[in-house]
Amino acid sequence: MKTIKYLFMTLTAIVFISCQNEGAVLIQDTTQNLTTVSPLTNLIFRVAQNPTSKDNVLDNSSCFNIQLPVKVIVDGNQITVSNQNDYKTVQATLDAFPNDDDIINFIYPITIQYQDYKTQLILNSDELEKSIENCNLDDHFNEIDCININYPISFSIYDANNQIAKTIVIQNDKDTTSFLDNLDVNVYISINYPISITNFNGQNVVLTNNADFQNHIEDSIKECNTNSGAGSNPNFNSIWTDGTWHVSYFFKTSDETLGYSGYNFTFHPDGTVVAVNGTNSFGGTWSTFKDNGQDKLKFSFNEDKLDGLEEDWNITEYTATNVRLKNKNSNSTETYHLYFTKN
Repeated sequence: MKTIKYLFMTLTAIVFISCQNEGAVLIQDTTQNLTTVSPLTNLIFRVAQNPTSKDNVLDNSSCFNIQLPVKVIVDGNQITVSNQNDYKTVQATLDAFPNDDDIINFIYPITIQYQDYKTQLILNSDELEKSIENCNLDDHFNEIDCININYPISFSIYDANNQIAKTIVIQNDKDTTSFLDNLDVNVYISINYPISITNFNGQNVVLTNNADFQNHIEDSIKECNTNSGAGSNPNFNSIWTDGTWHVSYFFKTSDETLGYSGYNFTFHPDGTVVAVNGTNSFGGTWSTFKDNGQDKLKFSFNEDKLDGLEEDWNITEYTATNVRLKNKNSNSTETYHLYFTKN
């Protein structure tokens, strides 16, 4: 999602002045406010977005998918791809000749559809290649398609530029993605709870606040077609020990990301870590383990300023450039979030 990044802002009290109801003042619970940069905003977008990763065998891009039906030529064989089951046929044809170039040729024109459901007619391979090159995925996390939002839902909106407050009702996923993708940085929104979702078991779950919503999405990611958990997975360890990382988001009782600005972390395969801040260098250790089936990541640092990171973190999900962790505090109802991004 092009406009959404993953830093959570601590919001001060916001007064909603309604132009439609003269003299009316509504003070929102600021703990429930969201902006374009809030993590939950991105998670909701990923739940509602057009699923674009399922056909990667065709286009090798999660920026968009190819609308079906479509005809392709693979190793001289013409295949009509009419549904998702036909992706397996394409993959099997590619695998049948391991020493070939594995090029998929489309019979044009084709239509591609982006994460926000917008479509584009593609007339030839040059146009397709240009569309792939123009994709700008910030974090490379895929859709979360094992949860469905039960519509309608409504949002309260406050525009800080012109001090206008209003409420909108949204009826479907397409309108949700359009609404979130076009949020201005000066606009604050809040979901009007309760709402309900259908989880990966087909059960309806009633949600009453942002924490409920975010926790249900994050806890369900493992059931979806995306990288999740897998702290004991060699793939995770190879990613984690490659290059240097920085804290891109850290939230406990408030947004504490700026407190870790300037620190770059190198995680070594032997379980040691070096944190560098300017000319200062600090050592420590890291380890992954399983706890009741949950993959976890733990740190220890020889630096007091990094003590806040020393939790038993659940590995929520990861890509080659981003790792997302969370910890549910057993002494309270709070959930801590820690995101690392590769430099």
